[in-house]
Amino acid sequence: MASPSPRHLISLFLFFQFLCFTTTLSLSSAVTLSSSASGKVSLALYYETLCPYCSKFIVNHLAKIFERGLIDIIDLNLVPYGNAIVVPPNDTITCQHGEFECLLNTVEACAINVWPDLNKHFTFIYCVERLVVEGKYKEWESCFGQMGLDPKPIADCFNSGKGKQLELKYAKETNDLQPPHTYVPWVVVDGKPIYENYEQFATYVCKAYKGTALPKACRELPLEITPKAKSNQMLQVSYADETSPTTKIRSPVTSWRRQMKMTASSE
Repeated sequence: MASPSPRHLISLFLFFQFLCFTTTLSLSSAVTLSSSASGKVSLALYYETLCPYCSKFIVNHLAKIFERGLIDIIDLNLVPYGNAIVVPPNDTITCQHGEFECLLNTVEACAINVWPDLNKHFTFIYCVERLVVEGKYKEWESCFGQMGLDPKPIADCFNSGKGKQLELKYAKETNDLQPPHTYVPWVVVDGKPIYENYEQFATYVCKAYKGTALPKACRELPLEITPKAKSNQMLQVSYADETSPTTKIRSPVTSWRRQMKMTASSE
């Protein structure tokens, strides 16, 4: 049997290259179609736990995603890091509103990781942020009992260093934002920040939604954006370049760490 000619080998090689290319393209298209077929609009909130404007937004506005079917068209991503800073060489995290904010940022990051179900971790975060709004954030541990949640997985996440790793991941995600965030709350709908109009996020979500099953919440909303900020009005935000407070609340943080470690060691 005669050996194939070089021209034949080249033709065969090009055919297989084309076959691989078209297969890859088909798979890529399938992934894209699968992603778009979900019909949900991405909604991301970049925030920090003791920012008063973030807390009020979560409690008074974001919680409404669970009303009138709005949650059915939203893919929500909560990123509790905000205007914190990672300081080398040990990747120490400094938070804008002090050490207690770093504690709660990490606790909420752990909640998202430990309870990936949105209904579960949002319920806990809502409880904590409601206490922030009420000026009772030092009572945040009461949310475990109020929500019927076990504190041990959160303590394990926090004490094992997993919580810090989550915060470092959120730091990168926040710092990689394009355009960069300049304040919190920083709300991104369908990949685009909505700046000072963050309280009107639902209107942006409804306008971005491409599906046919429009939820009741969208049918009741005006689809026109009303600019919130005026030239003589201060934005309700915490700017990234604002000076961090110098007061450090060490005792409650230290006592909670000690208490959780003692609980873990006794089991």
